Amino acid sequence: MIVFVDMDDTLCAFSKAMEASLAKNPGIRYPQSQHGFFEELEPLPHALAAMHRLARSPHYSPYILTAPSVKNPLCYTEKRVWVEKHLGMPFVERFIICPDKSLLRGNYLIDDHLEGRGQESFQGLVLHFGSKAFPNWSAILSYLGLTESQS
Repeated sequence: MIVFVDMDDTLCAFSKAMEASLAKNPGIRYPQSQHGFFEELEPLPHALAAMHRLARSPHYSPYILTAPSVKNPLCYTEKRVWVEKHLGMPFVERFIICPDKSLLRGNYLIDDHLEGRGQESFQGLVLHFGSKAFPNWSAILSYLGLTESQS
């Protein structure tokens, strides 16, 4: 089963970095346009371990599917560098940047948003990361049947 996983606020702490940057530099309206913003994002708790657990499973084939900040060409490179830094080259080979997530075919999309980047038209099942049903990576892995004893 193909599992697509969003980056911003699903694998890494985009909103936290945005808020911190805006508080520190209120004159910079779009902090994500600054060099190094995406590359320096912190991984969310348990996100990296969850990706590796998905990759070890014989049932799932995980890919990172992120939408670009299309007005910011830096994000394309910085997101790729982030993936290599935190997850390694095997995940770089499973890294997809696409502004419309509905264009890809898969069984699951794990994303913190339900619309805006094609999530609403994704033909598989969208697992809404951060929602009441899926508040964290433990809930996602449990739903997918990847408990500690099964990983």
